[in-house]
Amino acid sequence: MRNQGMALIGALLMVAGILLLLGSLFDINLWAVCFPLGLILLGVFVLFRPRMVGPDTTSHIAFVDEAERSGPWALTNEEHWAFVLDGTFDLTKADIPSGETLIRAFGFVNDVDILVPADVGLALDLASFVTSLKANGDAEEDSFLAPVSWRSDGYKGMERRVRFEMTQFVGDVKVRTI
Repeated sequence: MRNQGMALIGALLMVAGILLLLGSLFDINLWAVCFPLGLILLGVFVLFRPRMVGPDTTSHIAFVDEAERSGPWALTNEEHWAFVLDGTFDLTKADIPSGETLIRAFGFVNDVDILVPADVGLALDLASFVTSLKANGDAEEDSFLAPVSWRSDGYKGMERRVRFEMTQFVGDVKVRTI
């Protein structure tokens, strides 16, 4: 499950390469076919994706998504689909249920800041072409075409846990424990 994002990125790169190769070999203008077909598939996805997630998951689809979660708010399972996601998840005053809560983000460019209280476990599973992760003032961890997995100390033993799964082309994630 954790390598699903990298598998998706790899599959998309392979399909793009195969289509470009076939277009060159057979002198076919694939752009004239693939672009309209891609728009149709994107429209079908936008219409039906919210029905495909579980009933306890909120789905957000936008071209540019500014997810601002701060102050008193109830944390629930969420899914964000956006070309650009600029997110701030301040969990310090959030009502976090017992167990694990999952927040997924899919996009081309994701810039996410996470503030988490010390008594809440945090897990990050990031799949990107380029990833930058800075956690609690530690040295910035940069990754190129490799998944990044990060867990707060004692994550599995915590009563309340939040897990972020992000699949993006370029991702910048900052974590700060309060």
